[in-house]
Amino acid sequence: MSSPRTAAPRTPASRRPAWAGRNYSLLTGAAIVTNLGSHGALIAAAFAVMEAGGSGGDVGLVAAARTLPLVLFLLIGGAVADRVPRHRVMVAANTLNCLSQAAFALLVLTGDPQLWQMMLLTALCGTGTAFFNPAAEGMLLSTVSGEHANRAFALFRMAMNGAGIGGAALGGAMIAAMGPGWVLAADAAAFAVAGALRAFLDVSHVPDRAPGGGLLSDLREGWVEVRTRPWLWSIVLQFSVVVAVVGAADAVYGPLVARDQLGGPAPWGVALALFGVGTIAGAVLMIAWKPRRLLLVGTLCVFPLALPSAGLAVPLPVWGLCVVMFISGAAIEVFGVNWMTAMHQEIPEEKFSRVTAYDWFGSVSMLPLATALAGPAESAFGRTQALWGCALLVVLPTALVLLVPDVRRMTRRSHGKTLAPAGQIPTPADPAPVGPARAPADPAPSPADPAGP
Repeated sequence: MSSPRTAAPRTPASRRPAWAGRNYSLLTGAAIVTNLGSHGALIAAAFAVMEAGGSGGDVGLVAAARTLPLVLFLLIGGAVADRVPRHRVMVAANTLNCLSQAAFALLVLTGDPQLWQMMLLTALCGTGTAFFNPAAEGMLLSTVSGEHANRAFALFRMAMNGAGIGGAALGGAMIAAMGPGWVLAADAAAFAVAGALRAFLDVSHVPDRAPGGGLLSDLREGWVEVRTRPWLWSIVLQFSVVVAVVGAADAVYGPLVARDQLGGPAPWGVALALFGVGTIAGAVLMIAWKPRRLLLVGTLCVFPLALPSAGLAVPLPVWGLCVVMFISGAAIEVFGVNWMTAMHQEIPEEKFSRVTAYDWFGSVSMLPLATALAGPAESAFGRTQALWGCALLVVLPTALVLLVPDVRRMTRRSHGKTLAPAGQIPTPADPAPVGPARAPADPAPSPADPAGP
């Protein structure tokens, strides 16, 4: 295996690394396109609600409508993605996302959008995401070998988050200059382009999947994989709280603080863009750094996610908010690459989409409730107190996860994908090779993927 500081071999016909084949390149290109659109659309949806006369509670309801289908359909989406060719699931989901965002844009541009209409259309977009995410992660992980996994994941996420920087900054500026409707229309176009790219994925090398015992049987097998791995279910439980409170702060309180105290959508877009800059910095670090204890290092890097909520509670000036967003972005990217590497190392490929679906399901299960309650919590306790509560609820479950032995002890394998028995983590005394686990593209972040389809 080449040194992490040594460039990977390159093909004569291109300037990309030899391991970055056609599918990896197509998936990366499609992720760049969708992140350009989706990061601006997150801001646009909130400001579309406010421009229609909606309150902070209404912003929370629309955000909850997008994430509720994730809770309802993620497990089904994961089972489907382990049965049906994954690229077909991804293209179908992108088509639904494109149509729902186009209708949302048309509604905002041509009429007087009603709250129920915006909730319905964002719910359709969330449904597409529920089917897309498990299929997408399984497809990406199947394109690289264990030897190159850390570098491949870091480069993929660096490209994806780099697009998010431009999307957030451009989206905030477009909303200020043209209104949120055009940003939503651009997001619809981005989904159309990404779906077209994913339609060209080469799946000729993928063996036909053996018929299983039915949907419920597939879900039971996925659940066994989760419950027998304490490191997996404990971190999923941790992120069920972390994702919920971070999502409420970003989707509801952030736009409100921007409107009332930062000067409008453009400064909030810049702050979100600095989060993206931080994720790129974290990805660059992870290209060269392979921490031996992946989950211990990753979990320690979750603590800085409390900083943006605290910064909004103060509130910090725009430059200060940008600093804490940068730090939290870099830290969560270190977690994300380590989490994806751990999943690639430990989970059988044929069950990966189902396990990923449980991961996403647990991580977003409380997000609809948190975003729906963000407005009432602000009314009951005040915005400042609610934001300090969000920061505290990042710190407490993260500290508890460090009590799980497998989280502290899991080590990176130095070659291949050799699976340990469920729940058994190699230690330095074991004969198994040792060496040093999941950011938020749609508004429903997973531990490793802050962005979405």
